[in-house]
Formats: sequence, C-alpha cells, structure tokens
Amino acid sequence: MRASLFKILRREEGKPREKEKREVPKTPPKSVGLIIDGPNILRKEFGIKLENIKEALEKIGKIRVAKVVLNQYAPQGLIEAIVNQGFEPIIVAGDTDVRIALEAMELIYNSDIEVIALATRDADFLPIINEGKGKGKETVIIGVEPGFSIALQNAADYVIKMEGKSEQTEGYEE
Repeated sequence: MRASLFKILRREEGKPREKEKREVPKTPPKSVGLIIDGPNILRKEFGIKLENIKEALEKIGKIRVAKVVLNQYAPQGLIEAIVNQGFEPIIVAGDTDVRIALEAMELIYNSDIEVIALATRDADFLPIINEGKGKGKETVIIGVEPGFSIALQNAADYVIKMEGKSEQTEGYEE
C-alpha cells in the first residue's frame, strides 16, 4: 500500500470531523473544473505527478474539465504526458497568468461546473478564488511548498497540499 502524496484540508467551522467521516453523500459527485499552472506546479524539483492531483481531486468530486496551461518553453515530453493523463494542454507565448485567469473565468460562469480547482502557488489568483465563491462555486487550491500562498489557502474552501520530492530550494527559478 502506497503512502498518500497529498493532504486535503476543508475550511469549515463548527463541524466535527468524526461526524463528517460517517456521513455518506446522497447526491451525485460534484463536477469539478481544474486549471493547472504548469510552470508553477509541474517543476522537476517538486516531482508532482498529474495522477496524484487527479486522485486528490476525486475525493471532492468528478473532474469534468482538466486543463494545463504551459509556456512555449514546455518540453515535448511534458506535453505528451499531459495528453496521456487526459488533460488538455494549452500552450501560451509569454506569461501564462492571463490565460489561466481566462480559463478560470470560463469555469466560474459554466453552470455545469460546481467546483473550481486551481493548482498554483501564486497569490495573483486570489481574485479568481473570490470571484468563484461570489458566484456560488466551491473552490479548491492545490499547491506545494515552498512559496504556497497563505492568502490562497485561507480563501479557498478546500486546500490540497501536495507532497513534493523534497523541500530543497536550490536552483529554484520563478
């Protein structure tokens, strides 16, 4: 049996954990839209695998949309791995943040999506989390240390902290 590579934290006050575990959901699984900030999360030094992100999110709902935004420097092997995992790669010339925001806004205004999940460490996406919550969506933030924004973690309904290869910061580039 392999060890879990993530922790899911639900931000909810006043609800005992014991009772939560005993309740069986009677509704169909929630539909989840996932956007991954490729240059920020899919780094060699973190060792995060797409299948681990999928496994963690499936505890919250069923992934209906899964996109990975990459810059033009993404290696062909990474793009192939993304496609093989059933994700849609989106290649952007230049900075990826604007495209991630556009993709996230599409999910927020998609009535078929109930949960918005962002895999990033970047606090620049705090307005996306707030907009999603304002439109009645549940929000999930997926990240890894170092540099996982505390503001994002505090704003989201769920926080998934992925376990990276190590906490080393040598050779870290932004």
